[in-house]
Amino acid sequence: MPDDTPPPIVSLRNVGMRFGAQQVIHDLTLDIFPQDTLCVIGESGCGKTVLLKLIVGLLKPTEGDVLFEGKSIQSLSERDLTKLRLRVGFLFQQAALFDSLNVFDNVAFGLRAKGGFADADVSRIVRERVLEVGLPASAEPKMPMELSGGMRKRVGLARALALDPDVMLYDEPTTGLDPIMTDVINELILRTRARRPVTSVIVTHELRTVEKCASRVVMLYPRSRLAPHETQLLYDGPPMGLPQSPDARVRQFVEGEARDRLTELRDDTP
Repeated sequence: MPDDTPPPIVSLRNVGMRFGAQQVIHDLTLDIFPQDTLCVIGESGCGKTVLLKLIVGLLKPTEGDVLFEGKSIQSLSERDLTKLRLRVGFLFQQAALFDSLNVFDNVAFGLRAKGGFADADVSRIVRERVLEVGLPASAEPKMPMELSGGMRKRVGLARALALDPDVMLYDEPTTGLDPIMTDVINELILRTRARRPVTSVIVTHELRTVEKCASRVVMLYPRSRLAPHETQLLYDGPPMGLPQSPDARVRQFVEGEARDRLTELRDDTP
């Protein structure tokens, strides 16, 4: 029977990422398929945010290759890399708004940088995206310092969506938010997927986000805590399979229990 699986939009092939003597990612191979909503989970220090930066070319791997639609990102010219980044929306952990720009200008920033949009088109797109993320038009003249954490996240999402990206990367989109606002952001992620054929990669510690948004989950493990022969990729499958994973480390993460990890703590008090 023919295989109807589309080719991956993003592929990592035996990717390693080292910062000095610290090996953060080692020999990671992963395919991300069109219209996947992939949640990446794992302990702090396992390379989740590094993975996002590799996908968008903000970092270059020290080993292996990152491919976007079959083309090596490392081989792209600066011009082609810029074109690629315009196809990728990135919601940073703290929204990363420009403090000196109001909401309108923050959302319009990518459109103006890309060029080719009349002022009327910029205004229309900004208004559409601001409303799409649940903010009123009255928010457009406000400065970032006037916004709550949840509002800043939504402005960051509106800015990322302004260029109608093919791939959306979310770095801890609900960190620091209360449960209600966490659910608001989760709903916005779902609406984004419903309104456009976007591929989403969500780095999160929040299992409610995994349960609500993910079509697929991968769990990474810190390289420093693995034996030399072990892979960092402990789980790759549907969200409902996490509690029944044969790997005790996956179940421990999902259940949120310290167990044997307490024995790793050291009292450094003199």
